[in-house]
Amino acid sequence: MMKALWLTLCLLAQPALAQEFTTLKGHGGPIMDIAVTSDGRVATASFDNTVGLWTDRTPHWFEGHDAAVSRVAATPEGLVSGGDDFSVIRWPDGKTLGQHAGKVQALDVLPDGRIISGSWDGTVKIWGTHEQTLMSPRGSVNAVGVGPDGAIFVATTRGEILRYDTPEAAPLPLVQHGFGVNRMVAGAGWLAYGAVDGGTRVIDAKTGAAIADFTLDRRPILALAHHAGTGQIAVGDGQGYIMLIDTRNWRITRDFRATRDGPVWALAFSLDGQTIWAGGLDDVAYGWPVAALDRFDPEMGQERSFLRAADTMPNGERQFMRKCSICHALTSDPSRKAGPTLHGVFGRQAGTVPGYRYSEILDGSPIIWDEATIDALFDQGPDHFIPGSKMPMQVIAGPQDRSDLIAFLKQATQKDEKP
Repeated sequence: MMKALWLTLCLLAQPALAQEFTTLKGHGGPIMDIAVTSDGRVATASFDNTVGLWTDRTPHWFEGHDAAVSRVAATPEGLVSGGDDFSVIRWPDGKTLGQHAGKVQALDVLPDGRIISGSWDGTVKIWGTHEQTLMSPRGSVNAVGVGPDGAIFVATTRGEILRYDTPEAAPLPLVQHGFGVNRMVAGAGWLAYGAVDGGTRVIDAKTGAAIADFTLDRRPILALAHHAGTGQIAVGDGQGYIMLIDTRNWRITRDFRATRDGPVWALAFSLDGQTIWAGGLDDVAYGWPVAALDRFDPEMGQERSFLRAADTMPNGERQFMRKCSICHALTSDPSRKAGPTLHGVFGRQAGTVPGYRYSEILDGSPIIWDEATIDALFDQGPDHFIPGSKMPMQVIAGPQDRSDLIAFLKQATQKDEKP
Protein backbone atom coordinates (compact mmCIF):
# COMPACT_ATOMS: atom_id res chain seq x y z
CA MET A 1 0.00 0.00 0.00
CA MET A 2 2.78 2.41 0.96
CA LYS A 3 4.66 1.68 -2.28
CA ALA A 4 1.51 2.42 -4.25
CA LEU A 5 1.11 5.69 -2.36
CA TRP A 6 4.72 6.62 -3.13
CA LEU A 7 4.20 5.94 -6.85
CA THR A 8 1.01 7.99 -6.84
CA LEU A 9 2.81 10.92 -5.23
CA CYS A 10 5.58 10.63 -7.80
CA LEU A 11 3.06 10.89 -10.62
CA LEU A 12 1.58 13.99 -9.05
CA ALA A 13 4.92 15.71 -8.63
CA GLN A 14 5.36 18.97 -10.51
CA PRO A 15 8.52 20.88 -11.41
CA ALA A 16 9.94 23.04 -8.61
CA LEU A 17 8.65 26.60 -8.60
CA ALA A 18 11.94 28.18 -9.57
CA GLN A 19 12.27 31.89 -10.24
CA GLU A 20 9.71 32.86 -7.59
CA PHE A 21 9.66 33.09 -3.82
CA THR A 22 7.89 30.08 -2.29
CA THR A 23 6.73 29.03 1.18
CA LEU A 24 5.80 25.55 2.36
CA LYS A 25 3.43 25.86 5.32
CA GLY A 26 1.95 23.08 7.44
CA HIS A 27 4.47 21.86 9.99
CA GLY A 28 3.86 22.38 13.68
CA GLY A 29 7.45 23.08 14.67
CA PRO A 30 10.79 24.42 13.46
CA ILE A 31 12.37 23.01 10.29
CA MET A 32 15.48 21.03 11.23
CA ASP A 33 16.58 19.70 7.82
CA ILE A 34 15.64 19.73 4.13
CA ALA A 35 16.32 17.36 1.22
CA VAL A 36 15.25 17.29 -2.43
CA THR A 37 14.18 14.01 -4.00
CA SER A 38 15.20 12.71 -7.42
CA ASP A 39 11.90 13.94 -8.90
CA GLY A 40 12.38 17.46 -7.52
CA ARG A 41 10.10 17.44 -4.50
CA VAL A 42 11.10 18.98 -1.20
CA ALA A 43 11.29 16.88 1.99
CA THR A 44 11.32 18.65 5.36
CA ALA A 45 12.26 17.30 8.78
CA SER A 46 10.68 19.07 11.74
CA PHE A 47 10.67 19.44 15.48
CA ASP A 48 7.01 18.33 15.26
CA ASN A 49 8.22 14.69 14.94
CA THR A 50 7.29 14.39 11.26
CA VAL A 51 8.76 14.40 7.77
CA GLY A 52 6.82 16.35 5.15
CA LEU A 53 7.05 15.45 1.44
CA TRP A 54 5.78 18.35 -0.66
CA THR A 55 4.13 18.16 -4.07
CA ASP A 56 4.13 21.83 -5.01
CA ARG A 57 2.76 23.30 -1.74
CA THR A 58 0.79 20.23 -0.65
CA PRO A 59 2.39 18.02 2.01
CA HIS A 60 2.19 14.32 2.65
CA TRP A 61 3.12 13.55 6.27
CA PHE A 62 5.34 10.64 7.29
CA GLU A 63 4.80 9.95 10.99
CA GLY A 64 6.79 7.39 12.94
CA HIS A 65 9.32 9.21 15.07
CA ASP A 66 8.62 9.71 18.77
CA ALA A 67 10.67 12.89 19.00
CA ALA A 68 12.00 15.70 16.82
CA VAL A 69 13.23 14.66 13.36
CA SER A 70 16.68 16.17 13.05
CA ARG A 71 17.81 14.85 9.65
CA VAL A 72 16.30 13.76 6.35
CA ALA A 73 18.03 12.50 3.19
CA ALA A 74 16.82 11.42 -0.25
CA THR A 75 17.55 7.85 -1.32
CA PRO A 76 17.06 6.10 -4.69
CA GLU A 77 13.83 4.54 -3.34
CA GLY A 78 12.47 7.38 -1.21
CA LEU A 79 13.62 9.05 1.98
CA VAL A 80 15.36 8.24 5.23
CA SER A 81 15.14 10.21 8.46
CA GLY A 82 16.88 10.30 11.82
CA GLY A 83 15.65 11.79 15.04
CA ASP A 84 16.01 12.65 18.67
CA ASP A 85 14.33 9.31 19.43
CA PHE A 86 17.61 7.66 18.29
CA SER A 87 15.83 6.01 15.33
CA VAL A 88 16.67 5.76 11.64
CA ILE A 89 13.48 5.26 9.59
CA ARG A 90 13.03 4.54 5.88
CA TRP A 91 10.13 6.02 3.89
CA PRO A 92 7.62 5.50 2.37
CA ASP A 93 7.23 2.13 4.11
CA GLY A 94 8.01 3.53 7.58
CA LYS A 95 10.41 0.71 8.43
CA THR A 96 12.75 1.43 11.34
CA LEU A 97 16.18 0.42 10.09
CA GLY A 98 17.60 0.50 13.60
CA GLN A 99 18.50 2.47 16.67
CA HIS A 100 21.46 4.41 17.93
CA ALA A 101 22.02 4.98 21.64
CA GLY A 102 21.82 8.76 21.20
CA LYS A 103 20.29 11.43 18.98
CA VAL A 104 20.82 10.96 15.24
CA GLN A 105 22.58 14.09 13.97
CA ALA A 106 23.91 12.97 10.59
CA LEU A 107 22.62 11.12 7.51
CA ASP A 108 23.87 10.46 4.01
CA VAL A 109 23.57 7.87 1.26
CA LEU A 110 26.39 5.73 -0.14
CA PRO A 111 26.73 5.21 -3.92
CA ASP A 112 25.26 1.69 -3.58
CA GLY A 113 22.14 3.06 -1.85
CA ARG A 114 23.02 2.06 1.70
CA ILE A 115 22.30 4.57 4.44
CA ILE A 116 24.97 6.00 6.72
CA SER A 117 24.02 7.63 10.02
CA GLY A 118 25.95 9.31 12.81
CA SER A 119 24.86 9.88 16.39
CA TRP A 120 25.76 11.70 19.55
CA ASP A 121 26.39 8.24 20.98
CA GLY A 122 29.75 8.40 19.17
CA THR A 123 28.95 5.79 16.53
CA VAL A 124 28.50 5.73 12.76
CA LYS A 125 26.30 2.98 11.35
CA ILE A 126 25.68 1.74 7.81
CA TRP A 127 22.26 0.28 7.08
CA GLY A 128 21.86 -2.24 4.27
CA THR A 129 21.19 -5.96 4.29
CA HIS A 130 22.83 -5.93 7.71
CA GLU A 131 23.91 -3.30 10.20
CA GLN A 132 27.57 -2.28 10.14
CA THR A 133 29.29 -0.02 12.65
CA LEU A 134 32.38 1.95 11.68
CA MET A 135 35.22 2.36 14.13
CA SER A 136 33.78 4.80 16.65
CA PRO A 137 35.40 8.24 16.47
CA ARG A 138 36.36 10.16 19.59
CA GLY A 139 33.41 12.35 20.45
CA SER A 140 29.79 12.73 19.42
CA VAL A 141 29.15 12.57 15.67
CA ASN A 142 27.66 15.77 14.25
CA ALA A 143 28.06 15.17 10.50
CA VAL A 144 28.78 12.52 7.90
CA GLY A 145 29.53 13.00 4.22
CA VAL A 146 30.11 10.84 1.15
CA GLY A 147 32.51 11.88 -1.61
CA PRO A 148 32.04 11.23 -5.34
CA ASP A 149 34.58 8.40 -5.00
CA GLY A 150 32.58 6.75 -2.19
CA ALA A 151 34.90 7.88 0.60
CA ILE A 152 33.13 8.45 3.92
CA PHE A 153 33.83 11.51 6.06
CA VAL A 154 32.92 11.69 9.75
CA ALA A 155 32.97 14.88 11.84
CA THR A 156 32.61 15.23 15.61
CA THR A 157 31.80 17.73 18.31
CA ARG A 158 35.51 17.67 19.21
CA GLY A 159 36.43 19.23 15.86
CA GLU A 160 37.84 16.07 14.34
CA ILE A 161 37.22 14.97 10.74
CA LEU A 162 38.08 11.42 9.69
CA ARG A 163 38.17 9.88 6.22
CA TYR A 164 37.30 6.22 5.58
CA ASP A 165 38.24 5.08 2.08
CA THR A 166 35.91 2.10 2.59
CA PRO A 167 33.69 1.19 5.54
CA GLU A 168 36.22 -1.49 6.50
CA ALA A 169 39.31 0.72 6.23
CA ALA A 170 41.11 2.35 9.14
CA PRO A 171 40.24 6.06 9.44
CA LEU A 172 42.60 8.77 8.22
CA PRO A 173 42.55 11.93 10.38
CA LEU A 174 42.10 15.06 8.20
CA VAL A 175 41.25 17.86 10.63
CA GLN A 176 41.60 18.58 14.34
CA HIS A 177 41.09 22.22 15.28
CA GLY A 178 39.23 22.17 18.59
CA PHE A 179 35.83 23.51 17.50
CA GLY A 180 32.89 21.22 16.84
CA VAL A 181 32.13 20.55 13.17
CA ASN A 182 28.39 20.81 12.45
CA ARG A 183 28.02 20.09 8.72
CA MET A 184 30.04 18.83 5.72
CA VAL A 185 29.66 18.55 1.94
CA ALA A 186 32.06 16.78 -0.40
CA GLY A 187 32.96 17.45 -4.03
CA ALA A 188 35.52 16.25 -6.53
CA GLY A 189 38.75 16.25 -4.53
CA TRP A 190 37.58 18.65 -1.81
CA LEU A 191 35.63 18.69 1.44
CA ALA A 192 33.89 21.76 2.86
CA TYR A 193 32.87 21.95 6.51
CA GLY A 194 31.18 24.41 8.84
CA ALA A 195 32.10 24.71 12.50
CA VAL A 196 30.97 26.17 15.80
CA ASP A 197 33.56 28.97 15.60
CA GLY A 198 31.87 30.36 12.46
CA GLY A 199 34.44 28.87 10.14
CA THR A 200 33.53 27.66 6.66
CA ARG A 201 36.65 25.92 5.40
CA VAL A 202 37.57 23.85 2.36
CA ILE A 203 40.27 21.20 2.47
CA ASP A 204 41.80 18.61 0.16
CA ALA A 205 39.64 15.51 0.61
CA LYS A 206 42.63 13.15 0.73
CA THR A 207 45.30 15.09 2.60
CA GLY A 208 43.42 17.65 4.66
CA ALA A 209 45.49 20.48 3.18
CA ALA A 210 43.76 23.88 3.22
CA ILE A 211 42.17 25.06 -0.04
CA ALA A 212 40.01 28.02 1.03
CA ASP A 213 38.69 29.72 4.16
CA PHE A 214 35.43 31.69 4.20
CA THR A 215 35.29 32.40 7.93
CA LEU A 216 33.23 35.48 8.74
CA ASP A 217 32.35 37.12 12.03
CA ARG A 218 29.16 35.05 12.39
CA ARG A 219 28.74 31.85 14.34
CA PRO A 220 28.01 29.00 14.44
CA ILE A 221 27.73 27.45 10.97
CA LEU A 222 24.60 25.29 11.08
CA ALA A 223 23.79 24.24 7.50
CA LEU A 224 25.61 23.41 4.26
CA ALA A 225 24.32 22.35 0.85
CA HIS A 226 26.14 21.57 -2.40
CA HIS A 227 24.92 21.61 -5.99
CA ALA A 228 27.51 19.94 -8.20
CA GLY A 229 25.95 20.94 -11.52
CA THR A 230 26.19 24.68 -10.89
CA GLY A 231 29.26 24.53 -8.64
CA GLN A 232 27.56 26.14 -5.63
CA ILE A 233 27.81 25.72 -1.88
CA ALA A 234 25.22 27.34 0.38
CA VAL A 235 26.15 28.11 3.99
CA GLY A 236 23.66 28.92 6.78
CA ASP A 237 24.63 30.33 10.17
CA GLY A 238 23.28 31.12 13.60
CA GLN A 239 22.74 34.78 12.77
CA GLY A 240 20.41 34.12 9.88
CA TYR A 241 22.62 34.59 6.80
CA ILE A 242 22.88 32.40 3.72
CA MET A 243 26.23 32.68 1.96
CA LEU A 244 26.77 31.26 -1.53
CA ILE A 245 30.21 30.10 -2.66
CA ASP A 246 31.35 29.34 -6.23
CA THR A 247 33.44 26.15 -6.11
CA ARG A 248 34.97 26.77 -9.54
CA ASN A 249 37.05 29.72 -8.36
CA TRP A 250 36.43 29.56 -4.59
CA ARG A 251 34.84 32.94 -4.06
CA ILE A 252 31.74 34.24 -2.30
CA THR A 253 29.05 35.18 -4.84
CA ARG A 254 26.24 36.22 -2.49
CA ASP A 255 25.76 36.88 1.22
CA PHE A 256 22.07 37.19 1.99
CA ARG A 257 20.28 37.91 5.26
CA ALA A 258 17.45 35.36 5.20
CA THR A 259 16.00 35.89 8.68
CA ARG A 260 14.82 38.86 10.67
CA ASP A 261 15.79 36.87 13.74
CA GLY A 262 16.94 33.34 14.47
CA PRO A 263 19.21 30.77 12.79
CA VAL A 264 19.28 28.95 9.45
CA TRP A 265 19.27 25.26 10.36
CA ALA A 266 18.48 23.66 7.01
CA LEU A 267 19.49 24.23 3.38
CA ALA A 268 19.01 22.37 0.09
CA PHE A 269 19.23 23.25 -3.59
CA SER A 270 16.55 22.40 -6.13
CA LEU A 271 17.58 19.86 -8.76
CA ASP A 272 18.53 22.58 -11.24
CA GLY A 273 20.36 24.65 -8.61
CA GLN A 274 18.17 27.68 -9.31
CA THR A 275 16.30 27.65 -5.97
CA ILE A 276 17.70 27.50 -2.46
CA TRP A 277 15.40 26.02 0.21
CA ALA A 278 15.92 27.04 3.83
CA GLY A 279 14.44 26.35 7.25
CA GLY A 280 14.87 27.50 10.82
CA LEU A 281 12.76 28.42 13.83
CA ASP A 282 9.61 29.01 11.79
CA ASP A 283 7.07 26.29 11.00
CA VAL A 284 7.69 27.14 7.34
CA ALA A 285 10.25 26.17 4.68
CA TYR A 286 11.27 29.01 2.34
CA GLY A 287 12.45 28.83 -1.26
CA TRP A 288 14.33 31.71 -2.90
CA PRO A 289 15.43 31.94 -6.54
CA VAL A 290 19.22 32.05 -6.37
CA ALA A 291 19.53 34.62 -9.16
CA ALA A 292 17.28 37.08 -7.31
CA LEU A 293 18.40 36.62 -3.69
CA ASP A 294 19.55 40.22 -3.41
CA ARG A 295 16.07 41.50 -4.30
CA PHE A 296 14.30 39.97 -1.29
CA ASP A 297 13.92 41.26 2.24
CA PRO A 298 14.48 38.78 5.09
CA GLU A 299 11.46 36.49 5.29
CA MET A 300 12.34 33.91 7.95
CA GLY A 301 11.93 34.56 11.66
CA GLN A 302 8.51 36.23 11.48
CA GLU A 303 6.28 33.32 12.45
CA ARG A 304 7.55 32.73 15.97
CA SER A 305 6.04 34.88 18.72
CA PHE A 306 8.76 33.87 21.19
CA LEU A 307 11.13 36.00 19.12
CA ARG A 308 9.33 39.10 20.40
CA ALA A 309 11.27 41.20 22.87
CA ALA A 310 10.97 39.65 26.33
CA ASP A 311 10.01 42.94 27.97
CA THR A 312 6.86 43.17 25.80
CA MET A 313 5.28 40.13 27.49
CA PRO A 314 4.06 39.43 31.03
CA ASN A 315 6.32 36.97 32.83
CA GLY A 316 3.88 34.06 32.62
CA GLU A 317 3.53 34.42 28.87
CA ARG A 318 7.30 34.80 28.56
CA GLN A 319 7.83 31.49 30.40
CA PHE A 320 5.34 29.78 28.12
CA MET A 321 6.99 31.15 24.98
CA ARG A 322 10.42 30.03 26.14
CA LYS A 323 9.56 26.62 27.57
CA CYS A 324 6.35 25.40 25.95
CA SER A 325 5.35 27.15 22.74
CA ILE A 326 7.48 25.15 20.32
CA CYS A 327 5.69 21.94 21.32
CA HIS A 328 2.23 22.99 22.52
CA ALA A 329 -0.71 24.97 21.18
CA LEU A 330 -3.15 26.77 23.47
CA THR A 331 -6.26 26.41 21.32
CA SER A 332 -8.51 23.50 20.43
CA ASP A 333 -7.80 23.90 16.71
CA PRO A 334 -6.00 21.00 14.97
CA SER A 335 -2.24 21.34 15.37
CA ARG A 336 0.81 19.49 14.08
CA LYS A 337 2.95 20.50 17.04
CA ALA A 338 5.16 17.91 18.72
CA GLY A 339 3.08 17.91 21.91
CA PRO A 340 -0.67 17.75 22.57
CA THR A 341 -2.71 20.93 22.83
CA LEU A 342 -2.93 22.53 26.28
CA HIS A 343 -6.48 23.72 25.63
CA GLY A 344 -8.53 22.62 28.65
CA VAL A 345 -5.48 21.14 30.37
CA PHE A 346 -6.53 21.98 33.94
CA GLY A 347 -8.45 19.05 35.35
CA ARG A 348 -7.55 16.79 32.42
CA GLN A 349 -6.05 13.35 32.90
CA ALA A 350 -2.59 13.07 31.37
CA GLY A 351 -2.37 11.11 28.13
CA THR A 352 -5.98 11.61 27.03
CA VAL A 353 -6.02 14.13 24.15
CA PRO A 354 -7.72 12.26 21.28
CA GLY A 355 -5.54 11.52 18.27
CA TYR A 356 -2.18 12.28 19.91
CA ARG A 357 0.46 9.53 20.03
CA TYR A 358 1.60 9.47 23.63
CA SER A 359 4.64 7.69 25.02
CA GLU A 360 3.82 4.45 26.81
CA ILE A 361 4.42 6.00 30.23
CA LEU A 362 1.73 8.66 29.69
CA ASP A 363 -0.85 6.51 27.93
CA GLY A 364 -3.34 5.83 30.74
CA SER A 365 -1.34 7.79 33.33
CA PRO A 366 -3.15 8.57 36.62
CA ILE A 367 -1.76 12.14 36.65
CA ILE A 368 -4.35 14.91 36.65
CA TRP A 369 -3.02 18.25 35.42
CA ASP A 370 -3.60 21.03 37.93
CA GLU A 371 -1.61 23.75 39.69
CA ALA A 372 0.28 21.23 41.84
CA THR A 373 1.23 18.75 39.11
CA ILE A 374 2.24 21.44 36.59
CA ASP A 375 4.37 23.11 39.28
CA ALA A 376 6.03 19.76 40.07
CA LEU A 377 6.59 19.05 36.37
CA PHE A 378 8.71 22.18 35.92
CA ASP A 379 10.24 22.10 39.40
CA GLN A 380 11.61 18.57 39.00
CA GLY A 381 11.83 18.51 35.19
CA PRO A 382 9.85 16.11 32.97
CA ASP A 383 12.67 13.54 33.01
CA HIS A 384 12.25 13.17 36.78
CA PHE A 385 8.52 13.82 37.19
CA ILE A 386 7.54 11.47 34.33
CA PRO A 387 10.60 9.29 33.56
CA GLY A 388 10.39 7.88 30.05
CA SER A 389 8.10 10.55 28.59
CA LYS A 390 8.84 12.32 25.29
CA MET A 391 8.92 15.75 26.93
CA PRO A 392 12.34 17.41 26.64
CA MET A 393 14.41 17.98 29.75
CA GLN A 394 13.84 21.45 31.16
CA VAL A 395 13.34 23.09 34.54
CA ILE A 396 11.89 26.41 35.67
CA ALA A 397 13.87 26.96 38.83
CA GLY A 398 12.16 30.07 40.19
CA PRO A 399 8.95 29.45 42.19
CA GLN A 400 7.55 32.82 41.06
CA ASP A 401 8.29 32.00 37.40
CA ARG A 402 6.39 28.70 37.78
CA SER A 403 3.52 30.47 39.52
CA ASP A 404 3.33 33.09 36.76
CA LEU A 405 3.36 30.37 34.09
CA ILE A 406 0.52 28.51 35.80
CA ALA A 407 -1.53 31.70 36.09
CA PHE A 408 -1.00 32.40 32.38
CA LEU A 409 -1.97 28.84 31.42
CA LYS A 410 -5.13 28.92 33.54
CA GLN A 411 -6.30 31.94 31.61
CA ALA A 412 -5.02 30.98 28.15
CA THR A 413 -6.22 27.36 28.10
CA GLN A 414 -9.78 27.80 29.33
CA LYS A 415 -12.37 25.86 27.43
CA ASP A 416 -14.99 27.90 25.65
CA GLU A 417 -18.15 28.13 27.73
CA LYS A 418 -21.23 26.68 26.07
CA PRO A 419 -24.05 29.25 25.60
